[in-house]
Amino acid sequence: MAAGRGAYVWRFDSGRICLDLVATGPGGGTPRAREQLEGPGRLADWLTAARLVPAGTALTALDATWLPRFRELRADVDRLVSDQLDSLCGKVAQKDSQLSSLAYEKALERVNSLAAAAPPGPRAVPGEGGALVRTLSAEPDCAGLLAVVARDAVDLLTDPVARGALRRCAGAACHRLYLDTSRGGRRRWCSGEVCGNRERVARHRRRTASEPAATAAGAPATTGGRRAAQEDPGERNMKRR
Repeated sequence: MAAGRGAYVWRFDSGRICLDLVATGPGGGTPRAREQLEGPGRLADWLTAARLVPAGTALTALDATWLPRFRELRADVDRLVSDQLDSLCGKVAQKDSQLSSLAYEKALERVNSLAAAAPPGPRAVPGEGGALVRTLSAEPDCAGLLAVVARDAVDLLTDPVARGALRRCAGAACHRLYLDTSRGGRRRWCSGEVCGNRERVARHRRRTASEPAATAAGAPATTGGRRAAQEDPGERNMKRR
């Protein structure tokens, strides 16, 4: 799913909001990735697009001090989830285990600390036409919104089923994290419409590029060979005369 406006189209197809946050960074995994939370306005846009706050919610307290806090949480979630995935795949080298252990423990401590804060309280209020709509009981602060993402990360890391579904995109230029909830666990890409389509286009180009090379080497062209196979023997005899 994609959402947003302006220079970016936010993507929310990883299966968890904490992984969607990881994807907003310069190391988020997508080709030509760069910092997307580059200012308070962009962060406010992402919070709304991610539905952490209802559309139209006032975020008057949001300023530049929020950015490093969200970026630090993003980096911590990336480390924790990546380490979990590497452990599942058996990619953790023995010589690196002690070096990464301390950084892992510090990241885990910070995420747990953020998750302990109270998230914004939701309220149902009448909207246009009398239908109930979601709002918040008070204007959210930075700690409360960080808590929402941190709690999602804790839920992911402590759920054996979710941990087992962690994947990294198989795209040639992408290493985005996502949850594979497909039947049979056969999902290869973070998005079939993005990386999957990119891979199909690349495969088609490789196939079409190989045809002229095969023809130059003496192999019959695909189109010509197909036409000759479809011609009637009588028609070929007429052409010889």
